[in-house]
Amino acid sequence: METRELTCIRCPIGCHITVELENGEVKSITGNSCPRGGEYAASEVTHPERIVTSLVTLTGGERPVVPVKTAGTVPKEKMMDVVRALGEVTVPAPVSIGDVIAEDIAGTNVPVIATANVSAR
Repeated sequence: METRELTCIRCPIGCHITVELENGEVKSITGNSCPRGGEYAASEVTHPERIVTSLVTLTGGERPVVPVKTAGTVPKEKMMDVVRALGEVTVPAPVSIGDVIAEDIAGTNVPVIATANVSAR
């Protein structure tokens, strides 16, 4: 039996969660004060995912970059692929919050969206 200790990041409480695994399968989860903590812990030990935030180059804007994030989670092992792919993206200004910057970043089927408004010069 394998035991993993985690700190939940689903809310500000930061519960200390213990997950027991057997042959890669979750057998028990303790320490979470809500169901969201249990869901987080199970996902984190079996298939961790993250939202990726970064900057994308902007042309013709009042700023040279626009902040972006993935519209959903991507597998943790694909995070660096996403960041590298975003390094190749350039978009023209203006950009508005929620604009799709990339439809399917790094083969994840997850779009990337702008998280700020940037006007054209």
